[in-house]
Amino acid sequence: MIRHLVLFKLNDGVRRDEPRVVEGVKAFRALGEQIPELTFWECDWNITDRPIAYDFAINSAVEDTDALKRYIEHPAHQAGVALWREFATWVIADYEF
Repeated sequence: MIRHLVLFKLNDGVRRDEPRVVEGVKAFRALGEQIPELTFWECDWNITDRPIAYDFAINSAVEDTDALKRYIEHPAHQAGVALWREFATWVIADYEF
């Protein structure tokens, strides 16, 4: 199994309640039901306000590297990424467990 973690930081001046951000969150929340390769899916806003904290997180799992590739290339994932690219930056970590 591979854990796929993503942490998002909203760009300066971007608020969580902006329509484009709300749309991006909605797109990512739906991925768990849209992409069969995902064996585990959760995402939500960070609840702490520490200066080093990121704003939004995805915690997911897939079976193997082939499934991870299919997930990344899936049209629904690509559409969500395109939305988030407009208002945030992110870091990822993929590891076997």
